[in-house]
Amino acid sequence: MCRHLAHLGPEAPLGRLLVDPPHSLYRQSWAPRHQRYGTVNADGFGIGWYAAGDPVPARYRRAGPIWADLSFADLARVVRTTALLAAVRDATMAGADAEAAAAPFAADRWLFSHNGAVPGWPASLAGPARTLPPEDVLSLQATTDSALVWALVLARLRGGDTGAQALADTVLEVAAAAPGARLNLLLTDGDTITATAWGDSLWYHAAPGRVTVASEPYDDDPLWRQVPDRTLVVANRADVLLTPLKDLTEDLAPRTSEEPRS
Repeated sequence: MCRHLAHLGPEAPLGRLLVDPPHSLYRQSWAPRHQRYGTVNADGFGIGWYAAGDPVPARYRRAGPIWADLSFADLARVVRTTALLAAVRDATMAGADAEAAAAPFAADRWLFSHNGAVPGWPASLAGPARTLPPEDVLSLQATTDSALVWALVLARLRGGDTGAQALADTVLEVAAAAPGARLNLLLTDGDTITATAWGDSLWYHAAPGRVTVASEPYDDDPLWRQVPDRTLVVANRADVLLTPLKDLTEDLAPRTSEEPRS
């Protein structure tokens, strides 16, 4: 339903990663090669990036397709960064949230994206939503499953969890509440990329001093590696660690939202 990408590396223009490659995220908005659900990602897009000396990322988001935004070409040509997260969106359901529903979502130093869908939304996530403070639910950035998943992740981050723990626990909680959920999550703070493969394609490309984690490769470089399904990825400029995620349907199905988090 979406394509997304996060990158850490030497300073470069946004366009070098998002537009120039032969199968860039820009092209994936209308011609993805590995997308399992949906075919065109024209329901919004967004880019978040980090400027030198500022830990809080900037964002540029729009409700329409990336190819229709003439300002994006200039932005991508001149804005330079060492870390970014970008996404193109194929909406699960029609809505009125406009660019507020487009990833990346952001808070503090974090950028976040969700590629997937939660079946039965919104009723299926009523239980997990009750674990959040009421003000978090009332201040959701959009009335979408992705925004609620982000609120669950952010609550864990602000509670002291690492990015890896926050994503893993959120995936397990949401998958228990909504069996069949597709939960490819992507998170960065500008220094580390954390991601989950749960129901859709995920790849990574690592080279000295740089790493990219993406829904699909943006070129045919043989260094791209596919991430197995139900895997947690933690990557930085020096290393990539893959850890299997537990299968909820076998191990954690009896758990309820009222039980304490591990």
